[in-house]
Amino acid sequence: MIKNVGTTEIKAKHRATCHCGAVVLELDLPDGIVDARRCDCSVCRRKGAIVASVALAGIKILAGEDVLRLYQFNTRTAKHYFCSRCGIYTHHQRRSNPDQYGFNVGCLEGVNPFDLGAVPTNDGVDHPADRS
Repeated sequence: MIKNVGTTEIKAKHRATCHCGAVVLELDLPDGIVDARRCDCSVCRRKGAIVASVALAGIKILAGEDVLRLYQFNTRTAKHYFCSRCGIYTHHQRRSNPDQYGFNVGCLEGVNPFDLGAVPTNDGVDHPADRS
């Protein structure tokens, strides 16, 4: 659990926005940032975001639902959302845990994800859901 990033306190209800501000989310983060990580799957390698987890009920779209676009690939299980105006990835419904969203830590208001230092990388190439 990460309660502070740099000088920014992670609030129990913390706002997140895309770059242009069209998409505004409210995240329930009573325990701060949980399970911060990177992933090396083909899409995450390219977007380069640090993500963390929140329950499905833990994201509320305050503005911009009409500009959010969905991207799916491979098994089409994970649902990756991004702003259709500025292109920023905001969140995704996870493939390995569909009861959670992963959210872009860099979208949290006041947070510079580079202040987190090193974060672990999950093996998305050999995805847990593909293992028998």
